[in-house]
Amino acid sequence: MAKQAEVKTKVNDISVMDYINAIEDPTKRNDCLELYNIMKQYTKEDGKMWGDSIIGFIKYMASYESQRCVEWFKVGFSPRKNYISLYLNFALYDEKNLALAQKIGKAKIGRGCINFKK
Repeated sequence: MAKQAEVKTKVNDISVMDYINAIEDPTKRNDCLELYNIMKQYTKEDGKMWGDSIIGFIKYMASYESQRCVEWFKVGFSPRKNYISLYLNFALYDEKNLALAQKIGKAKIGRGCINFKK
């Protein structure tokens, strides 16, 4: 059996609030703080940093058809240079949910994330 690559993006103890407060663009910083508060209220838990740029909530074991299992998060977001990525790792695989996601307006919708500028 071939050795599986180790996941590089892991949960860590970096302060989420320090990370958000360090975002230079005030609009993006405020958007991220708002997203954090919405996700915290929805999930009823504090978010954690995953790697150096993703804030994730609800840790779980994701399993794949290849029998591979990795520790990951169910919802999260990441402020990128030109957009914010919203990760909905459980929602967009369903056709009904994908149709709903497409109604949010100008955004790029991926298999497990939505990228938007505002």
